[in-house]
Amino acid sequence: MPRIPYRNEDDAEIGDLVDAIKARRKGSLINLDRMLLHSPPFAQGWNALLGAVRRNLEISPRVRELVICAVARLNKAGYEWYQHAPEFLAAGGPQSQLDALDDVDAAARDTARFDEAERAALALTLEMTRGVEVSDATLARARASFSDRELTELVGTIATYNMVSRFLVALGVDEQGE
Repeated sequence: MPRIPYRNEDDAEIGDLVDAIKARRKGSLINLDRMLLHSPPFAQGWNALLGAVRRNLEISPRVRELVICAVARLNKAGYEWYQHAPEFLAAGGPQSQLDALDDVDAAARDTARFDEAERAALALTLEMTRGVEVSDATLARARASFSDRELTELVGTIATYNMVSRFLVALGVDEQGE
């Protein structure tokens, strides 16, 4: 249950913002959007940032969704998982990898299911999510698998979805009513 009620998307005062979010989402809002609508400037910035992360990056969609799902599991953000597990599968990720994210620590060492780049991305996700600081060794490992642009985008994606999961969990945004 949400900890504050979702804002009504039919409020004429925010009609242009609702239209912009609907355009990014291909026609409808999700509960996260309805919560963000309480602060139109915040919702507008959020829509722009997440639109760029989801549509304009060079990092592969599969790696992007892998780390988003790992953040969701690490932060116990069920809503984030609900939204992104299907995106990971749609990006070509196998169900066996998704299942392995029930234990992100083990997944980051799993050479049978994950290649080196995926394991490096998961190690980076673990360090950024749990302790914020990233060791030189973990960063060097990720640099061996990703270009400077890709690594920047990977770090930015992990940071962004840590923000998303913390917002969702703190306000009790749920997947019901989609």
